[in-house]
Amino acid sequence: MSPRRPLQRTLLTASLACAMAVFSAGTSLAAAAPAVTARPWMNAALSPDQRADALVKAMTQDEKFRLLRAEYGAIFNGQPKPAGSKDAAGYIPAMPRLGLPAIHETDAGQGVARPAAFGDGDTALPAGLAAAASFDPQLAHDGGAMIGRQAHRMGFSVLLAGGVDLARDPRNGRNFEYAGEDPLLAGTVVGAAIAGIQSQHVVSTVKHYAMNDLETARNTLSANIDHTAARESDLLAFEIAIADGQPGSVMCSYNRVNSVYACEDDWLLNQVLKRDWKYPGFVMSDWGAVHSAAKAAMAGLDQQSAGERFDKEVYFDKPLREAVAKGEVPQSRIDDMVHRIVRAFFAVGAFEHPAKEAPIDYAADAKVSQRAAEAGVVLLRNESNALPLGKGVGAVAVIGSHADVGVTTGGGSSAVKPRGGSPVTGIEPTTWPGPKMYQRSSPMQAIGRRNGGKVAYASGEDIAAAAKLAAQSKVAVVFAEQWVAESMDVPTMSLPGNQDALIAAVAKANPHTIVVLETNGPVKMPWLDQVQGVVEAWYPGANGGEAIARVLFGEVEPSGRLPLTWPKDESQLPRPTIPGAGLAAIGIPPQGEPQQDIDYNIEGADVGYRWFQKKNLQPLFPFGYGLGYTTFRYGAPVLHTSGGQVTATVRVSNTGKRAGLAVPQLYVTPPGADTRRLAGWQRVTLAPGQSREVTITASPVRLASWDPSANGWQRKAGSYRFELGASATDIAGHADTTLPAARCTLTACTP
Repeated sequence: MSPRRPLQRTLLTASLACAMAVFSAGTSLAAAAPAVTARPWMNAALSPDQRADALVKAMTQDEKFRLLRAEYGAIFNGQPKPAGSKDAAGYIPAMPRLGLPAIHETDAGQGVARPAAFGDGDTALPAGLAAAASFDPQLAHDGGAMIGRQAHRMGFSVLLAGGVDLARDPRNGRNFEYAGEDPLLAGTVVGAAIAGIQSQHVVSTVKHYAMNDLETARNTLSANIDHTAARESDLLAFEIAIADGQPGSVMCSYNRVNSVYACEDDWLLNQVLKRDWKYPGFVMSDWGAVHSAAKAAMAGLDQQSAGERFDKEVYFDKPLREAVAKGEVPQSRIDDMVHRIVRAFFAVGAFEHPAKEAPIDYAADAKVSQRAAEAGVVLLRNESNALPLGKGVGAVAVIGSHADVGVTTGGGSSAVKPRGGSPVTGIEPTTWPGPKMYQRSSPMQAIGRRNGGKVAYASGEDIAAAAKLAAQSKVAVVFAEQWVAESMDVPTMSLPGNQDALIAAVAKANPHTIVVLETNGPVKMPWLDQVQGVVEAWYPGANGGEAIARVLFGEVEPSGRLPLTWPKDESQLPRPTIPGAGLAAIGIPPQGEPQQDIDYNIEGADVGYRWFQKKNLQPLFPFGYGLGYTTFRYGAPVLHTSGGQVTATVRVSNTGKRAGLAVPQLYVTPPGADTRRLAGWQRVTLAPGQSREVTITASPVRLASWDPSANGWQRKAGSYRFELGASATDIAGHADTTLPAARCTLTACTP
């Protein structure tokens, strides 16, 4: 797959549309001329940098400093919100003298999440892991465009989206916001979502930069990792997402990296991001992640977020002004900070298309979410072809997780209140990082619409009653959930509460038991061999119940593939324990003191499937794994080298009796390497018996390694093994080729 090309065309189209928008709606060049002359930065024919230069030149020092800090836009601990704000994450007042509209910022990557700006809720996308599981950048782009459009039509000009930290540990409480363990997959999918958001004239962030891979003690912990290993793992995901999505802002994270706070880390912000990647946008802090004025500004931080609420002081006002007066921060740096901020809004056409309240087609948007959920569902087990269910399946018992009324969603700042409110309330935690909410889409009702209403529900709290209902039914579908949230990790991979015992009891009562998981990621499955089917639905979003039912009944193919390795248990992880993980409000009290230094050099760049290969470990399910309702055969790859790129052509055949979607994956092992790397993939739909030649372009940077001495990606001369498979361990064939040494970028290698 070559994911960057179509997205670049999308971005180019959006940029051209933005450039022409000032002259749209019947506005003539002559009519626009006076405004452009008075305010040259309003001339959409100029580049974003030219417009930013003109605006900065016209600004007073007070106006510049006002852009360097966003206020918290919501009510906080009884304190009122700023006048004019939309009761959301961030706010900067308008500057009428300059024609600058107010900046309203809102969370997050699964949809518009605000405390109370609009009372009736919004449309939630499925979890970021579901988007990654689809292996479909276009679907991610569509989802981004949907939430970007909703944000714009609510008056928000910044969406705090784009989470791309790698899933180094399945217990991380924010994995559901991210896109898995592989930097190529994660960066490509998140970059597509960012591009979709910004196509709606809304600035998107990419976050949390960088190495924010655990939540326990996130404000103080130091993520310790060799610079080269960081470049080849987490930072590569960011590099790809930024190149593909061109986000207007990068949000720096709470944690320290090699003992330095990320928001005042010169290496991360100035050297890697702005110098090496030539990033033109601005760096905003996370809420409460700033610790200094001059040091942070000179290290590359451009804007402080909600410092009056979450930091010790508003560093980017009086303290920064004093630093300028003392010569600690040059005026040129202040101007650069402002330039980067306003440039981001010019680049997405926010001046020509200011965010304002407008009607929203919630029904159509829910369908966008549903398509993403369906594409992200992963079928993990299907013994005796128990799935799909037939229309005449008979009585179905639906058990657990409030599946009679809705589907689970994650907590924290990304939690999207559903339209009409959560159908279940009062479950702990009722305060931060809650409240725990459910999307208003009932799997039970969706199943009932497909089997003539022959469906009954048991909550699962009474295991004996649930088992009795299962015994009286033809099929039992147990919904198992794992609620997690920002600011917490879980200490184990076990399903919470008595759900393991519930599943085992139901499976004993009815051999035709299907388990639907709504989780943050991998969990232990002591009951796996006792059930016929297992489906991972992640947090499936606004129409999740309907999406799950459509997959269970075969109306759509379960085409998702795992975007992360599924360990058997914690003993297979680089760090088997997370001291201090948990949340007392959900019955998991933290044990021990949190670690302040996390050693990521244990696995380094060998994250996920590469760790398992390096240590010769057998996971429960490998990265890239996923069953369908048909079967496929892959031929051996045939390699072609041209113009600094390597492509692999493979014949894919549908050997089953149903149409289905295959996801052939190309892996590469460079000379001297001991682990394979995902180099590309394709999605191909085939009718029964159909075969097709598929071409996959290998990502040039995945053939290379980071060379600190050259400060760049270098491909070694030697023999490269390319493997084609259905997952990271299910390899159908391979081909070797010799390549010369070359210097590589994200798009090509040059000998």
